[in-house]
Amino acid sequence: MTGPAGVNDAAGGRRFRFGVIARDLHTAARLAAGARRAEELGYSTLLMRDHLSAGSLGRSLAPLTALMAAACATRRLRVGTLVLDNDHRHPAVLAKEAATLDVLSEGRFELGLGAGWMRSEYAEAGIPFDRAGVRVERLEEAIAVLRGLLSGDRTSFAGRHYTIDGLRNFPCPVQRPRPPLLVGAGSPRMLALAGREADIVAIAAPALADGTLSNDPRERSADGVARKVARVREAAGGRFADIELCLPATVHLVTDRRVAAERLAAERGWGASATDLVLDMPSLFFGTEEDVAEQMRERRDRYGISYYVVPDQDMEAFAPIVELLAGR
Repeated sequence: MTGPAGVNDAAGGRRFRFGVIARDLHTAARLAAGARRAEELGYSTLLMRDHLSAGSLGRSLAPLTALMAAACATRRLRVGTLVLDNDHRHPAVLAKEAATLDVLSEGRFELGLGAGWMRSEYAEAGIPFDRAGVRVERLEEAIAVLRGLLSGDRTSFAGRHYTIDGLRNFPCPVQRPRPPLLVGAGSPRMLALAGREADIVAIAAPALADGTLSNDPRERSADGVARKVARVREAAGGRFADIELCLPATVHLVTDRRVAAERLAAERGWGASATDLVLDMPSLFFGTEEDVAEQMRERRDRYGISYYVVPDQDMEAFAPIVELLAGR
């Protein structure tokens, strides 16, 4: 399977597409208007996170319900999760929700999954926060269950965490053999799992044992991202060419790239010595709209990344870059 926009162009590279993370669209009117505007501007997807409490990323609506509202407000825009916490839903329940959303959106749903990382929300909700290896193992089993159930076949599965005994999911998704599967990954084990199983890999900073995301600039550096892509490639083997690589993008439309990078390095606590590192980070872009578009082309050539996502508050400012690159 390739992603919905995951075709290769004549030069052999995957065509660009772009998504919007719905972070501040918290009412019916704002969500519908934001989704329609994203569609008008040429974005491919509207995406939602999955958190029970605000934490460092802000509050969010229940993603699957909200995405159905966004799909009803649009005609072409795809909707997806970036990403669902596997520990929030049993895969049999999620398979039914995902298939229903795919049917009712007429085949526009993309299923994004992760192993969960925010320890604080687990504690607040009374959900056991198992060590990382257990959470990743549980996600791997959940993906196997979801593959079976979303195929429409009667499914049986016996694992350490889940047991399915001859269940047939209803309805059958519109997209065949199933909706595209995105896995968000930052650690070596998660990147390997994503390489083996995902249609789309969203490269992230790794989660730490304390339930936060790493702020180490080396994880976001050019070398760090290259290592992560190499890990996905190694695990994927011959199917790597069919995997779409995704990255959240932060774009600074400025005339002085170095000054902006120095400011960001200071804000993140990395120090002025990290300026060159920041300028070369694959998820950070500095310059004019044309500069940013050229940087994205270069990084597609270097890493294979062709799917970038931005928060809704940056949707309008980033739109000229979408116009320059989407589908090319």
